[in-house]
Amino acid sequence: MTARIVMRLRVEEARPTTPEVLLLTLRHATKPELPAWAPGAHVDLRLPDGRVRQYSLCGDPAERGEWRLAVKREEAGRGGSRWVHETLRAGETVMVTAPRNNFPLAEDAARHVLIAGGIGITPLLPMARELARRGADFTLHFLARSRALVPLLEETEAACGGHLVTWFGDEGRRFDPSVLRPPGPADHLYACGPQRLLDALKETVWPEERFHHEVFQATLDENFKPEPFTARIASTGEEILVPADLSLLEALRRAGHAAPSSCESGVCGACICRYRDGVVIHRDQVLKLAERQDRMTPCVSRARVSVTLDL
Repeated sequence: MTARIVMRLRVEEARPTTPEVLLLTLRHATKPELPAWAPGAHVDLRLPDGRVRQYSLCGDPAERGEWRLAVKREEAGRGGSRWVHETLRAGETVMVTAPRNNFPLAEDAARHVLIAGGIGITPLLPMARELARRGADFTLHFLARSRALVPLLEETEAACGGHLVTWFGDEGRRFDPSVLRPPGPADHLYACGPQRLLDALKETVWPEERFHHEVFQATLDENFKPEPFTARIASTGEEILVPADLSLLEALRRAGHAAPSSCESGVCGACICRYRDGVVIHRDQVLKLAERQDRMTPCVSRARVSVTLDL
């Protein structure tokens, strides 16, 4: 995997869109256009202390001169969003990677159903813009506790028009997956929001291959107890011991293997590698069930006893 481009971008505007959400507009200091992207794409913000945080692009892909990010302040988070809210102002600069898209629109879909929970609107808003531009059949369900806390509501209303259905708790409307009509053979469902929303949608009749979702926070089992195992490199026969207190990703790096990564929490897919045999304990949020037969995320996933890697 080739290294991702990292650019120093200028904050053109930093504007609160709700009391909790800061809307950033980023531009390049000298270049009139930024790399192209498609709806569903995200970028990495590289914080000064080396931390990396992923945020969806929520602007219009047709606007090549700027990128827009909406960042919700998470007081109980890992500190990245607090840094953004407390530090980034117009005129500041920030290191940003080129876009990656693990959450694209299905090109063969006849109907698209989009479900956004709060800040989960960020990857879905560009999808709605694109689908409206195409004249496609789509509906966007927007869920939040309160209308006052809904980020990007005006932009969403403008993009969707009559395709928008809102579910705001303070207005007495609470979303239930049962309101969704059964999927047709070419219908696709896209969701981004709290884990409880995604879990509820997983219990519906939508087939896994047509249910697409985006998460940026791992939901790992806190009771999981890592055990040591051995990773074998298929091409050379080299065996690498992975101790209980080390990830496979870090063990590979210490053994001298180039191991690309980004989030290192199992949600972005940057470090995915193939394996040939072994019982893998999958702990990521990005691979689909069928993909897990021969792929794993070495940043969080492990193996029982041993695994053979294709590197």
